[in-house]
Amino acid sequence: MVREVLLVLSRNTEKSDRKAIALAARIILSGGLVAFPTETVYGLGADAENPLAVARVFEVKARPRIDPIIVHVSDIDMAQQYGVFPQIAYSVMEKFWPGPLTLVVPKKSSVPSIVTAGLGSVAIRIPAHPVALDLIRTSGRGIAAPSANPFGYVSPTEVQHVAEQLSESVDMILDGGPCAIGLESTILSLTGEIPCILRPGGTSVEDLASMLHSLDVRNEISKQPQAPGQLERHYATRTPLEIVEEGHEEMKNSGRLGLLSLNPVSCRDRYEVVEILSDSGDMREAAANLFRSLRRMDVMKLDRIIARPVPEKGLGIAIMDRLRRCAAGRKGADS
Repeated sequence: MVREVLLVLSRNTEKSDRKAIALAARIILSGGLVAFPTETVYGLGADAENPLAVARVFEVKARPRIDPIIVHVSDIDMAQQYGVFPQIAYSVMEKFWPGPLTLVVPKKSSVPSIVTAGLGSVAIRIPAHPVALDLIRTSGRGIAAPSANPFGYVSPTEVQHVAEQLSESVDMILDGGPCAIGLESTILSLTGEIPCILRPGGTSVEDLASMLHSLDVRNEISKQPQAPGQLERHYATRTPLEIVEEGHEEMKNSGRLGLLSLNPVSCRDRYEVVEILSDSGDMREAAANLFRSLRRMDVMKLDRIIARPVPEKGLGIAIMDRLRRCAAGRKGADS
């Protein structure tokens, strides 16, 4: 049974509950699992240096062993305990860490092969959330953490999402409030000659391109992922989802429909439910609302969810990546 701690952050001080953090750190160091908030989504964390604890993460999520896990660290010194960073990495880290950017670099021997799915590289980031940082610093270890949900389902952005699905399987849940960004981190590989984005996310492609002389983008499907987020079906609702341009919906004999739209719509009476990601069309607000909107629709026993595409610039690239993987074939997934 989970030992759940509701860890409420003060809006004024952003300080976390020291007793709760100390208990969570002890659980991590003893080989247990702690669900914790980050600025992107809630993570399911284990000691990155304990292969048995990491194996339990895979078991709880029913996650395939071919899928690498991100190691969360508290500072660059800790990052260097787990990865070998090329010179270009330091300017990237200085600008974007802490934040929603994961770097893939050659791994050190301190990282068990189960964390990296047997690859010679490791994915590392510094989260921008006080609870996550306090937990990592107090435990003194990197924390291997995918999203805190069953494999293949929509990622959790609020503590109740975690409690509803994993409360019987983890040792502790830390509540840090709703996730500010609501999309997973961007993953940037620095293992080749040219930096390469393996997954779009909370750091925009444009922001990375502005400081890197060359940048490759490989938003592709992979049977042997080099990083999380490369399998075909991913971040998926149980309700079938289709991406349809406005005005192209086939309404005849289409059953109970839900609509997911960036902006307000005038045809609400056609749908059982309409979820608007942002009344003003703001992409940051839309990203933060995406997963919680999909979750709300997924429990309404709809026949289909119709998702209208968003402009593919800034965070819109990551939003469309999540929608396309949600709409993909029912085989395979990653969280």
